[in-house]
Amino acid sequence: MGDAGTEQYLSPVPELLDIPAGDPGEKTGEIMSAAREIATIARWEVKKTFSVMSRGLLPVAIVLFLLLIAVTGFAAQSGLHIQDGMYRLATDDKNVAALFSSDARFAVYVVDPSAIPPAIAPYDIAIAGGGVYTAQTEKGKSAQKTLERDYAKYKAAVYTGADDLFAAYPLWIDTQSIASELNFSSPQAGRFVPAPPGRGPLVPAGTVEEIPTPSPTLGVTTEDIRAGLVASSSQNTQVSRYTDVLSTQNSVMGTFVTPDQLSPPLPFDSIILVFVFIFPLYFTSQFFMMSIMNERIERQGEPLLSTPVKTAYIITGKMLPYFFGMLLICAVLTLYIRAPLSILLPLIPVILFFLASALVIGMLARSFKELSFISIFFSTVATSYLFFPSIFANVHVISLISPLTLIVLTLEGTAWTAADYCYATVLFWLTSAVLFYIAARNFNEERLFSEKPLLPRCREFLAGAISRSHPYASLFCIALATIPFVFMAQMMGLVVLFNLPMPVSLVLLIVFAAFVEEAAKAAGIYTLFLLDPAFFTTKRLVLACAAAALGFLVGEKLLLFATLAEITESVFGNVLFLSLGVIWLPFLLHFACLLIVAFSMKRWGRLGAAAGILAAGILHCCYNLYFLKGWLT
Repeated sequence: MGDAGTEQYLSPVPELLDIPAGDPGEKTGEIMSAAREIATIARWEVKKTFSVMSRGLLPVAIVLFLLLIAVTGFAAQSGLHIQDGMYRLATDDKNVAALFSSDARFAVYVVDPSAIPPAIAPYDIAIAGGGVYTAQTEKGKSAQKTLERDYAKYKAAVYTGADDLFAAYPLWIDTQSIASELNFSSPQAGRFVPAPPGRGPLVPAGTVEEIPTPSPTLGVTTEDIRAGLVASSSQNTQVSRYTDVLSTQNSVMGTFVTPDQLSPPLPFDSIILVFVFIFPLYFTSQFFMMSIMNERIERQGEPLLSTPVKTAYIITGKMLPYFFGMLLICAVLTLYIRAPLSILLPLIPVILFFLASALVIGMLARSFKELSFISIFFSTVATSYLFFPSIFANVHVISLISPLTLIVLTLEGTAWTAADYCYATVLFWLTSAVLFYIAARNFNEERLFSEKPLLPRCREFLAGAISRSHPYASLFCIALATIPFVFMAQMMGLVVLFNLPMPVSLVLLIVFAAFVEEAAKAAGIYTLFLLDPAFFTTKRLVLACAAAALGFLVGEKLLLFATLAEITESVFGNVLFLSLGVIWLPFLLHFACLLIVAFSMKRWGRLGAAAGILAAGILHCCYNLYFLKGWLT
């Protein structure tokens, strides 16, 4: 950070220094002062980012952008010819040769039928005597699929050009979406769930009326339909089915399609939304992460820490430009696809979660190499959490644990409630708040410029939340703060495992949920033990375990009954949240499991933590199996 930036932070605001104590405008003055400090840091962050880009990245980016425009223009004029002549096609018919010569992927040769050997080498595919012969190679199979697509387009062109269009296309299909009738709550009693009763075949009733084609109610002419068929036949159906997810343009026939155009709905259409909305957010958060990392490596953050500005204001000011930038990107994409602006609401907590994670990762990593590994791991986990649940949109309540599902529902025109919004986003709000708090507690010179390995640094960050004067209250709060992360990990496991056959899915979920909980509950006690092993006398150890168990139970109860009650209607939710209706049973479980971990560490030191967590996890699994006994038998 340069001297100019330092002077900005040190310059006082004279009009705010003369406010007398107890003045009614004091609170307003403090708010305005905080806003000015945050705005100053935000302006400096923007200036610093563009100044770094102007020295190194910006000229290169401009050159690459100009090259991209030139290449795009050249490709638009001359086309892409990477696949030209990829397949060698031999035929004895000049008309067939003329038909497939229009596809540049085929190098067509007109030969005598006797010149085509049985193995058709050196050709990939041959058409002779009314038959098609394919080389028994991967390239030959690919050539056959390409030829089939070209022939399908040829048939579509013939049918579309017919004088009587409705003789060529006698069948039109009207596609309608209906809600799933599957019952996901019945399996919790171990009952077999039959398929929903069928409606039976449709039987014509009444008199048959002559309806002109096309129907006057459609408001289109035959030539309009013909033009629509020509346009659709020229599209790549494998691509258009995905791009239609982001398109609000309706075809001439609306929901009506021909049998060739009909394709089953794919749940993977939501993957487009991941890349369109989530990838730009993650990419932008990388700049925030690199900004934090640059200040640490180049020690540019020391002047900033020496300014009389609160840590929360510093973090907020540095984060603000990236937050508004990400929000602007989402707004532009929303307007581009002509979607309702309400889809920004579920994206806001995701943006905060990405920024909070980027801040913590930037503070933890020691080098850009380590930063890359951690950020890639984070992006994989976060994208999986956002993507996998949205696959089951409109199918299962589990899909609502992802805010992306709300976007899918909005684009489909399906309404969602405030409860759905809370259910989908609460974990992102809470985890973001916890991560920002941990970052604020450790945003100091000792933590930022430390060169310790990753795991010791993580312990140091957690230790920053422990008060030496109030250790039990700290353990209570740490256990309480781990609940959103535990639930997020368990929801991720639930999404991955619930589609497996039962009872395998339930057994794996029991084991996964138990060990996630035990590892999270033990984090505070493990950190305190490393800070001060002498603190753990038998009496203090019991009190510490009781405080952590109580904090975990309180957080579990509050979050579950406030937001996640819907998930308990299924057998999978029953596994995750067993016996929460009885207060003392889960408290005893948490307390006993923590005692096992704590006494293991007291007996064998830090190495005893793994053995203690293993034993506590086994006890937790037995506890869950006991309450599931009625279901298992």
